[in-house]
Amino acid sequence: MSDDFELDTKDLERRMDGAMNSLRMEFASLRTGRASASMLEPIQVDAYGQMTPINQVGTVNVPEPRMVTINVWDKSLVGKVEKAIRESGLGINPQLNGTIIMLPIPELNEERRKELTKVASQYAEHARVAVRNIRRDGMDQIKKAKADGMSEDDQKFWEAEVQEITNKYIGSVDEALEHKQAEIMQV
Repeated sequence: MSDDFELDTKDLERRMDGAMNSLRMEFASLRTGRASASMLEPIQVDAYGQMTPINQVGTVNVPEPRMVTINVWDKSLVGKVEKAIRESGLGINPQLNGTIIMLPIPELNEERRKELTKVASQYAEHARVAVRNIRRDGMDQIKKAKADGMSEDDQKFWEAEVQEITNKYIGSVDEALEHKQAEIMQV
């Protein structure tokens, strides 16, 4: 009956890649004491009646390790960009210089670094849960095929395949977390 069952492992890997990409974006938004243009990616500005990412209203640069600058293209938006940064919860105090907004990145204290490592751990755990949910979907497909007449050998083969993919991605999440925590704790 179901001898031709073929689990779409590429689809499972694609979905797990999505979980990893989401984790990388969340990690990039964590402030580590070093300037990074990606830390501004989640911030939206009310420009021309709609919410717009900061990088679409100005040029974001990192001229030195502890400074991010935004050269706002439209003078009328400078105040809105500044307000969006202040309200973003990044803990950065913008300084205006004409149409250029300078964001000096303060040194992180030990307590704040520990808080950020906990936040990074939470992000990693969300990614692990996402990967495990995708694994469960794959296992459910295998169980369904087993009920439709798949042999036990085939079932064991596909379950091992799904578990191997899952282990690879969980390992990647753990590795990314370790790297990010080391980056946060680096003084």
